[in-house]
Amino acid sequence: MKIRDISRMAWDQVKRRKVVTGLCMTGISIGCAAIIVALSIGQSAQTYVTDEVNRNFKMDEITVTPGGGIPSQGGGGGAAQSNENLDPGKLTAQKLEIIKSLNHVVAASPFEEAGYMQMLTVDNKIADVQVKATDLRSLKEFGFKFKQGGVTDLPGMVVLNYGATLGLIDNETRQKLYDQMGADPFNSDLMEQYNRMSVLPSEMYRQQVQLQATDYSSGEGTTKLSSALQIGGILATAEGTDDMRASYEKIMYVSLETAAQLTQQLSFGNNNGMTPNVEENSYKTVTVKVDSTDNIKSVEAMIQKLNLNAMDNLYQQEMLKEQFDMIKMAALGIGVFILVIASISIIVAMTMSTHQRRRQIGIMKVLGANMGQIRNMFITEAALLGLLGGLLGVIFSYLIIMGLNKLVGTAGDSLNFFIPLTTIPVGLAFAIMTGVLSGIYPAISASRTDALTAIKRD
Repeated sequence: MKIRDISRMAWDQVKRRKVVTGLCMTGISIGCAAIIVALSIGQSAQTYVTDEVNRNFKMDEITVTPGGGIPSQGGGGGAAQSNENLDPGKLTAQKLEIIKSLNHVVAASPFEEAGYMQMLTVDNKIADVQVKATDLRSLKEFGFKFKQGGVTDLPGMVVLNYGATLGLIDNETRQKLYDQMGADPFNSDLMEQYNRMSVLPSEMYRQQVQLQATDYSSGEGTTKLSSALQIGGILATAEGTDDMRASYEKIMYVSLETAAQLTQQLSFGNNNGMTPNVEENSYKTVTVKVDSTDNIKSVEAMIQKLNLNAMDNLYQQEMLKEQFDMIKMAALGIGVFILVIASISIIVAMTMSTHQRRRQIGIMKVLGANMGQIRNMFITEAALLGLLGGLLGVIFSYLIIMGLNKLVGTAGDSLNFFIPLTTIPVGLAFAIMTGVLSGIYPAISASRTDALTAIKRD
């Protein structure tokens, strides 16, 4: 018999025994769907968490800080060289230029933490902002997009992120609301009012503001105001970030020159950590953007040769990968277990079919069919059951994922489940393999049936 004949006879048997075929397909489809859905949920969750990590911890960026080193011995050639020898790990402007010239480096700029201060508007509205000193011209190079305005080199010009334009209210109203919430912390109406005020937008582009620093180390709580600053640009939010989430992060970006000016205006003469402290031609932190995560380690190695510390966030991605690999393996194990249970039903059904079809097997042998052809017919029949069950399982998988997305959508979560194309061949392969392995024993049993005995009995 040819392969076409064997396949046709196996297909005829699958169509004829509808009840047995339906039961076997159901078991295999459940196992196949379990594998595809489990792998899809794991992949979807990994993609979601990775995007969240990338949003908060940029994977293509390196944080550079001053490092250690062995001071050089002997005399120097001037004050600058002497200072460099005494502190070889100092993060200087010269080293920053070297980092910018390295291969695969897209951008490099200092991002100095200048502290948290209060931003006051001309109409007496107030908000707590985090001040960061950087080269404002490099913001676009780091992937920041402007919603309004743009980069400017004029002194006293600052850039706000979108979150810093939300929730600005006058100090009296804010303090009154805080007092009410403190007196009745479980009042849902007060909490709802606070949430509404937190996302209340204000038109801040081209507005003038001042920064206010407070010395909490003194009992009097002395405050100082900076000179007027003008907002030259508003940054857009990252994709998928709503106003409530954006309101949690309020950042004001200032130039290094403006930061030095603020240091003079707002310093209290003590290290209270609330005022800018930017040293000329020297930086505490520099952020380096690399063209690809594949080149992170090589760029790090070159930066470390400058006696600097370099740290990336790739370990976050590696930790997530290990955790989700374990989840996927556990999910795969559950699906395989279900397929094993399904294979038992196939073995039973095919064994019963062997006994029911003894006369057919005997006639085939009398007509010249050998053991291998009969064995192949039963294995092909089992493989068809696995394939049909797998295809049904794929349909079930899409229906389940659609239901999960509707369920998650009603809960207001941005997590979106999807079925990667790579999981479909995996599910089908396990389904067909289950059918084939389950059909081996019945196939061998059928091929060993004695032709004359089978015909005489029936």
